[in-house]
Amino acid sequence: MALNASCPSCGAPVVFKSASSVFAVCEYCQSTLVRHDQNLEDIGKMAALVEDRSPLQLGSEGSYKGVHFALIGRIQIKYSQGIWNEWHLLFDDMRTGWLSEAGGEYVLTFAQYVPEALPQFDALKIGQRFVLASQTWTVSNIENAECVAGQGELPFKVGGGYPVAAVDLRNGANFATLDYSETPPLLFVGQAVDFKSLKMANLREGMATPTATVEARVFRCPSCGAPMQARSTQILAVGCVSCGAVVNTADQNYQVLSRALGNRDEKYTPRLPLGSKGRLEDKPVEVIGFLVKRSKVDGIAYDWSEYLLAGDGTENRGTYRWLTEYNGHWNIVDVLSNPPASGGAMELADLRWNSQTFKHFSTTPIAEVIQVSGEFTWRVRRGETNRVVDYVAPPLMLSRESTGNDLNWSQGFYVSPETIGEAFKLPKDLPAPIGVFANQPNAWDATNRSVWRLFWKLALVAIVVQVFFVSLSGGKQLLSQDFTFEPRSGDEVQSREFELTGKARKIAVKNSTSLDNNWIGIDMMLVNKTTGEAWPAARELSFYSGYDDGHWTEGSREDEVVFLNIPAGTYYLTLDPDMAPDKSVAVRDRLEVHTAVAGWSNFVLVMIFLLVFPIFTTMRRAAFEGRRWAESDHAPVSSDDSDGGDD
Repeated sequence: MALNASCPSCGAPVVFKSASSVFAVCEYCQSTLVRHDQNLEDIGKMAALVEDRSPLQLGSEGSYKGVHFALIGRIQIKYSQGIWNEWHLLFDDMRTGWLSEAGGEYVLTFAQYVPEALPQFDALKIGQRFVLASQTWTVSNIENAECVAGQGELPFKVGGGYPVAAVDLRNGANFATLDYSETPPLLFVGQAVDFKSLKMANLREGMATPTATVEARVFRCPSCGAPMQARSTQILAVGCVSCGAVVNTADQNYQVLSRALGNRDEKYTPRLPLGSKGRLEDKPVEVIGFLVKRSKVDGIAYDWSEYLLAGDGTENRGTYRWLTEYNGHWNIVDVLSNPPASGGAMELADLRWNSQTFKHFSTTPIAEVIQVSGEFTWRVRRGETNRVVDYVAPPLMLSRESTGNDLNWSQGFYVSPETIGEAFKLPKDLPAPIGVFANQPNAWDATNRSVWRLFWKLALVAIVVQVFFVSLSGGKQLLSQDFTFEPRSGDEVQSREFELTGKARKIAVKNSTSLDNNWIGIDMMLVNKTTGEAWPAARELSFYSGYDDGHWTEGSREDEVVFLNIPAGTYYLTLDPDMAPDKSVAVRDRLEVHTAVAGWSNFVLVMIFLLVFPIFTTMRRAAFEGRRWAESDHAPVSSDDSDGGDD
């Protein structure tokens, strides 16, 4: 039940809609009121709220998972990168919650009791993972902030300068905050939400959706006097195009965050000039910021460029994206609100995200900002550093960027220079890429897949044809006859007759003997009984065996000869043996004649020919991947690199 009371200072009505609210700010005189049962205590004036561009206000209404809610209070908190709002919500089922609004992102959370002790604030580190409320969380942000002002109904006392020590946790789409401004600390659990999904009503006039359509502030660089501008309150730092100084736009005196570039400082010219407008993925964008980062590996400096893009259309105004460029390789980059969970001991392991496997590519311990120009949504400065861990699943790349108190994930999508040039209507072509980039699609992937698919189709055809000819040729037996050759007889023998019908074909004649440490020569003649045409063949068989440090054999007891293109007719074979004169052992021989099956040599040659093409494309694909991973933390180590010792 709501509590109606009067402000002790001005007499204006004060309504506590939620039974859990113990603190309120009079909307008429800004008196700070504490609820004591049915009485109100005035404890002084509340500091004024900082003007922002939030579309929300007290009394705004919305819906979450089918339950209506209203905004009944707000605290405004100042942190290292600006100001964020925490809106106190009252649902129709009398639950209360919080809607966090920072940098265009909205997170809705609810207080949750946990029986276990919460970790100490000083014991937590960025990227640390631990189990809380039966879930595994990753620390994504640590802030020592302070409250600027409060408004409406709140469940606790608050005022200007009130310290707010908070830790943000991520678990996929889930979000949690540990609030250490209370003792014991509080846990709030929820998730990032799409502003449109909340179906908000009664918003600030002219602010139906979150926008950044304020008049740009124009000022002069404190270092060189060059004109500068900040297009909205979301812009917290501006780099001077002329001298490179970086200015804090949230400071009324435009404090310099980092000094101007010296004469010896390297200065890069952006390939996309500030103010360039274009369309990416059919959405209008404008280049508003340009910075250069550097990392050093084994004393070698690697520099790359990053461009901040602001949405330039009605639907995407107030949104931001990035373009990155290294050696002519470009990526479109978006910050993730539903990041993967990885870190600590898992940093070098592959990770799964959105049903894809991303392989760890590289870890850059120190990536330093060396040049800044244009507008940025955080207080960037030259000399600022972070740690970057990259994972790839071409054409995608996941990047994990962390500092001492902040952790962010982003996804990059590889695009060609031609795509960027066309998107921004550049007057001349961008430089061609050099080398192979981490998430550059393998140019041989599609070709290799299509060639292998074609190979299997053609191989199947070759197999079917071979099986057809093998089954057609049949291998029909025409004759089987046994002979015994006596030593020193030298008599020629003749086989029985056999018929060969149909078209001309191959005939295989096989001799299987009883040789044992012996040899025999056979002069064989295939004779057409009708025409007398003959086909001679001389064969020699030998077989020896024995023991000499083990059993050994040499030669074979069997032999086969093939007669080609033998026409239909009646045939017989003559066999004239020649035997070893020093052996008195008879040799038994089984003579078999059959039509020869289709040969396999042509089939093997065809398969070898077909394999040449997929093997070639596979090797080219592997060479491309080798060049990619040569630039990673997992580059193959050559034998020269692994050799140790002094020469």
